[in-house]
Amino acid sequence: MSLLEKLDDPEGLSSFSPAELAGLAQEIRSLIVEVVGKNGGHLSSNLGVVELSIALHRVFSSPQDAIVWDVGHQSYTHKILTGRADRFYSLRQKGGISGFPRRFESPHDAFDTGHASTSISAALGILEAKRRSGSHGKAIAVIGDGALTGGMAHEALSHAGHLGRDLIIILNDNKMSISPNVGAFSRYLSSLTTTRRYQRFRSSVDQAILSIPRFGSRFLSWVVKMKKMVKAAFFRTNFFSELGFEYAGPIDGHNLPMLIDVLSKVKCLDRPTVVHVLTRKGKGYNLAEDNPTAYHGVSPIVLRDGKLESKPAQSFTDAFSDALMAAAARDPSVVAVTAAMAKGTGLSPFQAAYPERFYDVGIAEQHAVTFAAGMASGGLKPVVAIYSTFIQRAYDQVVHDIALQGLPVVICLDRAGPVPDDGETHQGLYDISFFRPIPNLSILAPASAKEVSLMLDWALASASPVIIRYPKCAVPRELPAYASLMEIGRGIWVRPQSGNLGLIVLSMGGLVPLAEEALDELARQGILADHYHLRFLKPLDEAYLTKILSGYSAALILEEGVAMGGVGQSIQALVSQSCPALRVQMLAFPDSVQAHMSRDDLLSSVGLSPAGIAAAATSLLSSQRRFGLVKEGGA
Repeated sequence: MSLLEKLDDPEGLSSFSPAELAGLAQEIRSLIVEVVGKNGGHLSSNLGVVELSIALHRVFSSPQDAIVWDVGHQSYTHKILTGRADRFYSLRQKGGISGFPRRFESPHDAFDTGHASTSISAALGILEAKRRSGSHGKAIAVIGDGALTGGMAHEALSHAGHLGRDLIIILNDNKMSISPNVGAFSRYLSSLTTTRRYQRFRSSVDQAILSIPRFGSRFLSWVVKMKKMVKAAFFRTNFFSELGFEYAGPIDGHNLPMLIDVLSKVKCLDRPTVVHVLTRKGKGYNLAEDNPTAYHGVSPIVLRDGKLESKPAQSFTDAFSDALMAAAARDPSVVAVTAAMAKGTGLSPFQAAYPERFYDVGIAEQHAVTFAAGMASGGLKPVVAIYSTFIQRAYDQVVHDIALQGLPVVICLDRAGPVPDDGETHQGLYDISFFRPIPNLSILAPASAKEVSLMLDWALASASPVIIRYPKCAVPRELPAYASLMEIGRGIWVRPQSGNLGLIVLSMGGLVPLAEEALDELARQGILADHYHLRFLKPLDEAYLTKILSGYSAALILEEGVAMGGVGQSIQALVSQSCPALRVQMLAFPDSVQAHMSRDDLLSSVGLSPAGIAAAATSLLSSQRRFGLVKEGGA
């Protein structure tokens, strides 16, 4: 029987010997590599926190003690230890367990996470709720050094220090390195300050000093200053202590006995504490250790040699990268900004070619957007590349700092629309709805690599802000129509008009090739329909669109986002005023949470597959015939 099979729940870790805990870590690493190799997922980050996760569950009692994982993409070991080892093979699969913490999935998942820098705020709130309700238990926030660059984390640190509650923050530092001597001495001091004996001694001394008549408070203030001077001389930083935290570390995040010892002492403290843990991304898997960035979030791996599979086709991200490189070569005022996602957004080639024109601001989307606004006000042409789900974090900055001033910033939203595998927190379904009402802002959706290039060039030449949104998928084959020149507010006919004015399909972006497949199938059935690709989601040339639609008896609108507040609803409102006889149907996402599954499954779930589009078109035409609006035998 394996060690994992002996473990029913995390409480069982208390009976494991040190040797068994080490063996358990090896079993968990092997399981993670095997499952991620088949399903894809986050590899480097999870391999780096195996021992830390085991130590946390050995010392603390989940779910009474709430563990909040910042970002959440490093929670695989946590899931394995909390009763989900037998279901771990379903990771990120439709109907399986999520790649991120989910409260509905297990009581051990204290808080849903998928974006960075939220854990300290959430854990502090959980701790305060425990205090006010009289519940017992600790709250532990596990945050990486990258996520700590986010402004929200610093806001939470400030508030936590002010409240003085016994919040525990695990700083998972997988980038810093320190010399052995400094590390050993720092660990010694950290261990000393987290013992009960030291805390009682410190409290007694402070009280004794305060009791000195007349001079007590002033003398204590001097002693505190001297302690800070001593800490500054020996510790790497006194940032946390300045905010009111006890500080333990740095300690080796792969040394289980040391982790368990320090965490056991920290558990007894009655004040906020930061435990600084040094880990190595990809630990135990050589390829991931050597190149943790490449093995951060991976598609299924060829386990035979551990190499990443080559990409089968050019993606929209690749097309954006190529278009930006071409634009930058022509115009030295073009600069690029990312929020710690250079590789994911396709900016790595730009970074290599134009390092002085590339800015990675860390996990700080708000700053990225306003920084770009400042550069635009000074005459540069900034291109900000951010995932659609992460632009939510900078909504006010887009409105207040870019749109209201009409500054010519180009925002390229990768992973727009349905996003596969990562689930609710990563869906890019909302940007159309929340950006369309904002003044001075244009929104474009390319359907091919050629259109990505045309739209980027158009946006860089614009005197006002532009958003270009594109999905996480391969670009389709080019069609002659995609090379058509840009006309503001207008789209293009994807195929030559049939002359049959029964049905028109209006699509956008990543849905255009799916609509084409559907219309090809309808044509094989003898049903003809015309296909208009919007290109512009805002503004719409309403007079031109009304002229087009007025000749048809039915229209099917395909939206790569939520229906509520989207461009489809605007077209429906336009039709009700200008073309009341036109029957309209829309396929889009409802205002409900979309779980983790493949992009194809997500689209199919709302009828946005080729088969679903063809079925909707056939149904719409059938209803038209019932009303006598379409002649039999044609569309």
